[in-house]
Amino acid sequence: MAGSTEDLTGIAGIAAGIIESLGEWGVGLLSLLETVFPPIPSEVILPLSGFLTQQGSINIILVFVTSTLGAYAGALLLYWLGYKVGLERSIHLLSKLPLVDQEDFEKAAEWFERHGKSAIFFGRLLPGVRSLISLPAGAERMNLMTFSIFTVAGTGIWNALLIGLGVLLGKQYHLVDQFSRILNYALYAGLAVFVAWLIIRNVKRRKERAN
Repeated sequence: MAGSTEDLTGIAGIAAGIIESLGEWGVGLLSLLETVFPPIPSEVILPLSGFLTQQGSINIILVFVTSTLGAYAGALLLYWLGYKVGLERSIHLLSKLPLVDQEDFEKAAEWFERHGKSAIFFGRLLPGVRSLISLPAGAERMNLMTFSIFTVAGTGIWNALLIGLGVLLGKQYHLVDQFSRILNYALYAGLAVFVAWLIIRNVKRRKERAN
């Protein structure tokens, strides 16, 4: 592994070192930290993990499992914080962390308020909402089983996409950032289409009832 990641610096270099030491469980730990501490980007960690599976250092199935479990554990921590402390106090406490913007918390809370339960699933696919959507879910006492199912489903899709991106890019790992942005734009577009479809469907149903 060292030979394939020796040129990596910054967060990618640190992540590579942790994965080198802990293997697939290192990916799980990083996913947990990324969920609780948003400035750590999954767009770096997961493609890196996918890239390293191609080097034979770690197993791709275990990487997917541990990354999903780690992200779910982090989501549970934030859910519990929102449940116990409440949304406003949670935001106040977490916004004091370095590089954490209070606006991101407010964006997540607004997304949850607008979309309810579906926000947990789709929110896991959106940068700036992905990690923090668990706080309003806990504060609103969302059913834990429903929260868990939607969180694992959304997280699993996101993780599979980014791990697969790392596998596909292979030695072109330096292109990860560029392709991650394209992936984010594609997800935004897909969600916009889905929301538009929901609005159109609701309008049609109201007209049918009125008639």
